[in-house]
Amino acid sequence: MDHNKALGKQRQRRKWRVRKRLKGDAERPRLSVARSLQNITAQLIDDSVGKTLVYASTAEKSTSIKYGGNCAAAAEIGKTIAERAAAVGIKKVRFDRGSAKFHGRVAALAQAAREAGLEF
Repeated sequence: MDHNKALGKQRQRRKWRVRKRLKGDAERPRLSVARSLQNITAQLIDDSVGKTLVYASTAEKSTSIKYGGNCAAAAEIGKTIAERAAAVGIKKVRFDRGSAKFHGRVAALAQAAREAGLEF
């Protein structure tokens, strides 16, 4: 089997394993984090209706982040998502790390979101 194909299958299984334990609803939406080499994205999702409530990404034009592939950019996105969630009235969330380990940029985003007022 191709190595990249095997890695993709591992990531998909890891994502399913994390997701089956987490369901976002209106009072505690799911904070889903997706990262690529260049950017990091966070969104609050209400799974009961399948709707994204709040979104923040380093790929947005309105951000002042020059490079989105480091911990400083992830911390900025964590702070931004917490501020936008507070504006909508959301204080408690369920954290979904996806297929990534809770380490590095994902942990930096989570820590910044906690410091800005979100409760996991």
